[in-house]
Amino acid sequence: MNNKIKFSLLVILAVIISCAKNPFTGKRTLALPGTENSSLFPMVFTQYDQFLSENKVVTGTADAKRIATIGEKIKVAAERYLNANGNAGYLKDYQWEYNLVDDPTVNAWCMPGGKIVFYTGILPICKDDAGIAAVMGHEVAHALANHGQQRMSAGLLQQIGQVGVAVAVGDKDPQTQNAIMQAYGIGSQLGGMLPFSRAHESEADMIGIYLMAIAGYEPSNAVGVWERMSAMSNGQAPPEILSTHPSNETRIKNLTALVPQAKVEAAKFGVTFK
Repeated sequence: MNNKIKFSLLVILAVIISCAKNPFTGKRTLALPGTENSSLFPMVFTQYDQFLSENKVVTGTADAKRIATIGEKIKVAAERYLNANGNAGYLKDYQWEYNLVDDPTVNAWCMPGGKIVFYTGILPICKDDAGIAAVMGHEVAHALANHGQQRMSAGLLQQIGQVGVAVAVGDKDPQTQNAIMQAYGIGSQLGGMLPFSRAHESEADMIGIYLMAIAGYEPSNAVGVWERMSAMSNGQAPPEILSTHPSNETRIKNLTALVPQAKVEAAKFGVTFK
């Protein structure tokens, strides 16, 4: 068996044995060794603290309190969902924190382990508590679904693939080697990493709208957030195929379709909407 075949078999074996089950979707997800929460969380928590030390954190204001209060409600909703579906203790290593940062950027994010930041710039898009809950649910969903771990694993696989291609073309002339390596880079990005990222965003939209509904927020407000986001962008966005995120139109369509199911999920926990 030559080295190229051995390398391919090792990569396939690594992918097969390095999977974890997503408790929200039931799907097997990529989790290569070295990306486990026990390794990832301490590093992330340190990065989060450093970020806060280097940015203007808003404290004591009504908006800062709203972020913390709504964040707690979404966290409780996640706990209720996980406990009810046989995943009690799933969040035991999470260290939840919700901070508002004075920055005009229209963004919010959640690091693995429950470290959340909202920028003041996204509050007008959120508009109200339900809008904040929609964004909070989406960001929390990334952490709950271990998307950070999966992105790290995918990045490692991309690097391993690059090494494999280099081995495979090692006997080619330099010009051919360079052309093949460039084709691999473009192909793995357009055909692998970007669709992978878009799938994460859609998955976070689904989990997030369920969580906001279980927390008591009318799920249709998630659609309103993305309608306002779309209006703000004024059509200035890259084609979906070249983006890490689904288009605003795709998200609006998907979220609209998810609203009825989100209400069904909420009803399981005694939360109903008129």
